[in-house]
Amino acid sequence: MKKAALVMGIIFLILTFTGVGYVLINHGQVNAGYAVIPGLWTMICFGYYRK
Repeated sequence: MKKAALVMGIIFLILTFTGVGYVLINHGQVNAGYAVIPGLWTMICFGYYRK
Protein backbone atom coordinates (compact mmCIF):
# COMPACT_ATOMS: atom_id res chain seq x y z
CA MET A 1 0.00 0.00 0.00
CA LYS A 2 2.91 2.34 0.70
CA LYS A 3 4.27 1.83 -2.82
CA ALA A 4 0.90 2.76 -4.26
CA ALA A 5 0.88 5.95 -2.16
CA LEU A 6 4.36 6.81 -3.43
CA VAL A 7 3.39 6.26 -7.07
CA MET A 8 0.17 8.26 -6.69
CA GLY A 9 2.11 11.04 -4.95
CA ILE A 10 4.53 11.26 -7.85
CA ILE A 11 1.67 11.31 -10.37
CA PHE A 12 -0.11 14.07 -8.47
CA LEU A 13 3.18 16.00 -8.16
CA ILE A 14 3.53 15.95 -11.94
CA LEU A 15 -0.09 17.07 -12.29
CA THR A 16 0.57 19.91 -9.82
CA PHE A 17 3.46 21.28 -11.84
CA THR A 18 1.47 20.87 -15.04
CA GLY A 19 -1.39 22.83 -13.45
CA VAL A 20 1.00 25.56 -12.30
CA GLY A 21 2.36 25.84 -15.82
CA TYR A 22 -1.15 26.04 -17.24
CA VAL A 23 -2.13 28.80 -14.84
CA LEU A 24 1.05 30.76 -15.54
CA ILE A 25 0.72 30.40 -19.32
CA ASN A 26 -2.79 31.83 -19.09
CA HIS A 27 -1.56 34.76 -16.93
CA GLY A 28 -3.66 33.70 -13.95
CA GLN A 29 -6.96 34.06 -15.80
CA VAL A 30 -7.91 30.41 -15.20
CA ASN A 31 -8.85 28.80 -11.92
CA ALA A 32 -5.91 28.16 -9.56
CA GLY A 33 -7.59 24.90 -8.60
CA TYR A 34 -5.78 23.28 -11.54
CA ALA A 35 -2.66 23.46 -9.37
CA VAL A 36 -4.06 23.43 -5.83
CA ILE A 37 -6.19 20.27 -5.93
CA PRO A 38 -3.43 17.94 -7.20
CA GLY A 39 -1.06 19.63 -4.73
CA LEU A 40 -3.39 18.75 -1.89
CA TRP A 41 -3.54 15.12 -3.01
CA THR A 42 0.25 15.11 -3.34
CA MET A 43 0.62 16.12 0.30
CA ILE A 44 -1.91 13.50 1.37
CA CYS A 45 -0.19 10.70 -0.53
CA PHE A 46 3.34 11.62 0.59
CA GLY A 47 2.10 12.04 4.17
CA TYR A 48 0.67 8.54 4.08
CA TYR A 49 3.87 7.22 2.53
CA ARG A 50 6.03 8.72 5.29
CA LYS A 51 3.75 7.41 8.04
